[in-house]
Amino acid sequence: MTAEALPAELRRAIVQLARTPRLLVACDYDGTLAPIVANPEDARPLPESVGALRSLAGLHETTTAVISGRALRDLATLSRLPSEVHLVGSHGSEFDVGFVHALDADAKQLHRRLETELEGVVAGHEGVGLEVKPASIAVHVRRADQAVGERVLDAVRTGPATWDGVQVTEGKAVIELAVVQTDKGHALDVLRHRASATAAVFVGDDVTDEKAFARLSGPDVGIKVGDGESLAEYSVGDTLDVATVLAFLLEERRAWLHGDQAVPIERLTMLANERSVALLTPDARLNWLCHPEPDSAAVFADLLGGPAAGHFSIKPEHGSLPLGQRYVPGTMIVETRWSRLLVTDYLDHDLASHRTDLVRRISGSTNAVITFAPRPEFGQVPVRLLRERDGLRVVGTSDPMVLRSPGVDWQITSDGIQETATAVVRPREGAPILLELRCGTDDLSEATLGEPERRARAGAFWSDWAATLKLPPVESDLVLRSALTLKGLVHHDTGAIMAAATTSLPEELGGIRNWDYRYCWLRDAALTAQALVSVGSLGEAESFLGWVHGVLSTLPGPERLHPLYTLQGTMLGAEAVIDTLPGYAGSRPVRVGNLANQQVQLDVFGPVVDLVVQLADARGSLTDQDWLMVQAMAEAVARRWHEPDHGIWEERHAPRHHVYSKVMCWVTLDRAVKLAEVYGREIDPSWPVLRDTISNDVLKHGWSEEAQSFTTAYDGDDLDAASLHVGLSGLIDPADDRFQATVTAIEAELRSGSTVYRYRRDDGLPGDEGGFHLCAAWMIEAYLLTGRRTEAEELFAQMVDAAGPTGLLPEEYDPIAERSLGNHPQAYSHLGLIRCAQLLAAGR
Repeated sequence: MTAEALPAELRRAIVQLARTPRLLVACDYDGTLAPIVANPEDARPLPESVGALRSLAGLHETTTAVISGRALRDLATLSRLPSEVHLVGSHGSEFDVGFVHALDADAKQLHRRLETELEGVVAGHEGVGLEVKPASIAVHVRRADQAVGERVLDAVRTGPATWDGVQVTEGKAVIELAVVQTDKGHALDVLRHRASATAAVFVGDDVTDEKAFARLSGPDVGIKVGDGESLAEYSVGDTLDVATVLAFLLEERRAWLHGDQAVPIERLTMLANERSVALLTPDARLNWLCHPEPDSAAVFADLLGGPAAGHFSIKPEHGSLPLGQRYVPGTMIVETRWSRLLVTDYLDHDLASHRTDLVRRISGSTNAVITFAPRPEFGQVPVRLLRERDGLRVVGTSDPMVLRSPGVDWQITSDGIQETATAVVRPREGAPILLELRCGTDDLSEATLGEPERRARAGAFWSDWAATLKLPPVESDLVLRSALTLKGLVHHDTGAIMAAATTSLPEELGGIRNWDYRYCWLRDAALTAQALVSVGSLGEAESFLGWVHGVLSTLPGPERLHPLYTLQGTMLGAEAVIDTLPGYAGSRPVRVGNLANQQVQLDVFGPVVDLVVQLADARGSLTDQDWLMVQAMAEAVARRWHEPDHGIWEERHAPRHHVYSKVMCWVTLDRAVKLAEVYGREIDPSWPVLRDTISNDVLKHGWSEEAQSFTTAYDGDDLDAASLHVGLSGLIDPADDRFQATVTAIEAELRSGSTVYRYRRDDGLPGDEGGFHLCAAWMIEAYLLTGRRTEAEELFAQMVDAAGPTGLLPEEYDPIAERSLGNHPQAYSHLGLIRCAQLLAAGR
């Protein structure tokens, strides 16, 4: 039997249930997992049900249990269910084999009395039997003549069932007398509490199961097996149907969690058009796209929620693995190739700010299967798909959305909540299939500019820009890809620059270190703009500094700058969790927003002033507007440098006097003074004095004789890769013994093969994380400054090897599991790679 044979309402309920964060699956045994048989000792569960329960139990945040009237020891022996499935016997009175020892003296005495009395009641009645359990005794009459059975049951009801302290449970052809409270509903509650379940399903066939059905509410699902009145909302016919229900639930739950199928992060490829970003898997599945802005809710979130959260896929009808995926050189246009199929993807350019247009071009000589499953608002808004002459209209979204696809014959199906469109197409020679997803408009008409012209326009935007860059001779292709990636993270309309294209890609698989990086951090954006200036592109820095001016104009003083803002330059809303998404590879929670928005991070001013320095040097002049920016940053430092803060890594601990933050305060004043000297500007006479004060403070309090290193903060001996900036920034001479010792100490404690960790201390969060590519870049620079070129070249080669097949880098690398971690692509990683290539080239 297939899932399609189940009632449609039940299928819809199972689909919804499968998407709960923590699921409890509980079943009765006889009549549910095992068919009813004449001899209860011959009742064996259907293998399909056992397999489904075992597989469900193996899934993340999924608990399975069998709650039976049978004694626990007999249930375990008879069912042969694996240990992953929890067993509860005697209608919920036995949660472990040793339960009998918990009976007090009175209960044990009552149990002995019952056994003696009931032996007398059933004596001489053929087909009647007793089942003695640790806390109860069941009288079975299933194999007795009906009249005999009724006489025996009546004798039990009017006799020992009336005794004080006896709990009575009646089922089909059985009555059970217990000396403790027995209640399947209570057992279900206990299991729910233990598993912290957010929803439960219970399947049962007997009247004793009604107590469990009565405890279900909200998103819970109750399923009655067989006919008859029931509190359960749904029903199926027999145990074969139960096996189908469990298999369907397993399929939906596994698809929702989808951890085993998660594409390695570094293999994801980014599309960009300076306003929007999207991600593609190596087999041309669009698994990430937000609209109307990159920090808006996702329309396709397969990346974090599996197929149920939305995807747009194209693949050959007869499965084969792709031969490869690449960027068209010097562009953000992506080609995915199979032996007889080519899919070309790009985000269109020169559109109104409210538009996001994705163009997908299918060419080749074989059938391709298209699956279009938009799921707006991270899959939380049900949509309908309407077929029209030239494509599909998405109904139910707050913003209009259409898919222009002339000539494509769509088939629309529903899972009871969402609709999905599929089609099989065959491109012809010279006649590719064109799919144009248009978000922000309901216009399905033909574009005024042909697709080849739009593709050429999109390619020229990137390649013309790339042709202006000054690239080092070291890994020049990868440096170019890094530069293109950084430009792709620039939001052209505002000048803001994203830290990364995604949210909640984990720093530890299955862990909770999952953050939203789709915003503009002053630090990250300034460093990104510096990297672009260093390769000869100044426009991004100009626009970003304009964005910072806009943010400053909304504040009472520059010292009130927050570490990050939305791309529009506004304050973030509260950090929230999307509990309906399982996360990448089961890594939850999925977060939107970022609590770091509320932190004090005093290092943010230094990178901004450093950017002004680099921009002025590249331009050969310092504008009045930029000098106002420098004055504002210096003013902020003067007011707050002495305070503790949360530091560059945004730890959710109490603030500390972080060495890196103090160094960046020093950088702010040092660069401001030097700018004034070069460009003839007047400075506040307190700046040079304060610069020296901060320097002395760092040298006095940041150095630890015991650690033989500059430490994380003034209050401990723990180490931090960011403290390398004592030398990288020029606060002390790289030849200084203290910097040489710091490099050695951080190398010993924080470097692991091909990567460098931020720190090893307890940061208040459970779990671990990978090493940061940015920290590896700092270590490479420190090696070069201390004359260790061989080590620098070796570590850089390992960093290069960590890049994905299309040249992209996420935030982190796990040297043990040898896989990438963190949001992707990460600006930090790419700007670090550019910096290292330039330094290595300069030293040749």
